[in-house]
Formats: sequence, C-alpha cells, structure tokens
Amino acid sequence: MTTRAAAGTPRLLLRLEGLVLLAAATWAFSQTSQSWWLYAALFFVPDVSFAAYATGSKPGSMAYSALHSTIGPAILGLAGLAFGSLLLLGVAAIWAAHVGFDRALGYGLKYATGFSDTHLGRIGRNPAGA
Repeated sequence: MTTRAAAGTPRLLLRLEGLVLLAAATWAFSQTSQSWWLYAALFFVPDVSFAAYATGSKPGSMAYSALHSTIGPAILGLAGLAFGSLLLLGVAAIWAAHVGFDRALGYGLKYATGFSDTHLGRIGRNPAGA
C-alpha cells in the first residue's frame, strides 16, 4: 500500500502549525493557575498509546492517532469551559501542547502500515520528504 504524505511547503507549514499549537497551548495552560508540576507530569501521557503497537500496527496506529489528534483536547477543553473547571482546561492545554510538540518534530498521525508511516511523511532513518 502506498501512503500519501505532506511534503515540501505544506509539510513545513504543518510542522510550524504544531509549533504554534505548542506555544499557544502552553500559554493557555499558564492562564489556568495550575501547577507546572502537573504540566511536567502529564506532558508525555499521550505517548502511552505506543503500548497498543504490541497488539499490531492497526490497533497501534488507531490508539496513537486517537491520542495525538486535536479532537480529544478540544472536547476536554469544551468540557472545562462548560463546567467552569480550570483543571480540565489545564489538562486539555497540556494534551494540546503535546500534540503540537509531536507535530513540530514531524510525528504525524499514523497509518496502519507501520509506526513510521505518518501523514507528515515517513519518520526514522532516511525519512521521505524531510
């Protein structure tokens, strides 16, 4: 199966978009009055989705992409707004910051063909479009 991935200027813009998301979400977190220890403790939690790759590429890619999409943090942030919870807003901001961090580094949403196949291009040794 051939997977298509962003390349050239669109890939650069997607990575810059990730960097802006990281910065904006980190700033948003700073406005919640939550402890920076919470930020540090939760920043890499979405990466627990790597464990799903132990059951195969398809479930692994689904779990990774689900926790590395902006949909989850957006829903959690909306819940934080609806319930007036600074804690939920803070956790949503941390989650969004992690997604931005990964995107800025070139780690995109995964295809079922393998961990290295992402919407931003292949990662690892000799990545295409790098």
